[in-house]
Amino acid sequence: MSNSRLLWSSMTVATAMLLGACSPAADEAADTNVEAADTATKTIRIATEGAYPPFNMTNADGSLSGFDVDVANALCAQMQANCEVVAQDWDGIIPGLLAQKYDAVVAGMSITPERQEKVDFTEPYFANTMVWLTDTSSGFDPMAIKDLTLGGQRSTTPGAYLQDNYEGKDGNTVQLYDNYDNAYLDLKSGRSNAVLAEKVSAKSWLADNTEGFGIVGDEIDNNDNIAIAVRKDDPLRDEFNKALSEIRSNGELARLEQENFGQ
Repeated sequence: MSNSRLLWSSMTVATAMLLGACSPAADEAADTNVEAADTATKTIRIATEGAYPPFNMTNADGSLSGFDVDVANALCAQMQANCEVVAQDWDGIIPGLLAQKYDAVVAGMSITPERQEKVDFTEPYFANTMVWLTDTSSGFDPMAIKDLTLGGQRSTTPGAYLQDNYEGKDGNTVQLYDNYDNAYLDLKSGRSNAVLAEKVSAKSWLADNTEGFGIVGDEIDNNDNIAIAVRKDDPLRDEFNKALSEIRSNGELARLEQENFGQ
């Protein structure tokens, strides 16, 4: 009986030692699996306007599409994260970011000193130029703008350019709208003489409005670089920059530009 007890005791101690030796490794493996699962299922909530084609637009079924949405999805895929893209009115898009309604803004947003005071930007993912869009029979001359009504979108670089250079000067009136769709609508109805817009936006509108309208004059390069906005000191900026570098290097960014802009 004593030999049996001794044997049982020895087996118990050996088993305990074996389990004790294996536990740290098992725990470490479990932790690694949990971390991997967390990384794979990380969700990044991204805001876009949904009213700025071809950068971003709202489809008939309520879904969002466009270059910004494609870039956001490509970056999330590169980062092995889930991407949740939501629509937000332009005027409230930075306040919504600061209020933590979402993690980033991918909405054709230009880098400006005023915005840099509030948010951090990634490296640019696109560079814009501005153009004049007008009724081609109106005689509009970009070199002789006087006593005209000029349209644009509020809180954009072309909008600021219009205010700085034409508002109240030479009899001109600047009319800014919540979105470009309304600016183009007033141009088409004759309530404005010309709209100053980003080239890709103007070209997108012209694709469906070829009769009687066109781009007049030279492109205006005002160093308009478009980037992703995040909250100040958010490490997400560095993650986006790394992913941007990778999709630029592997040709995915250029493919998305060609697909959305034909350039």
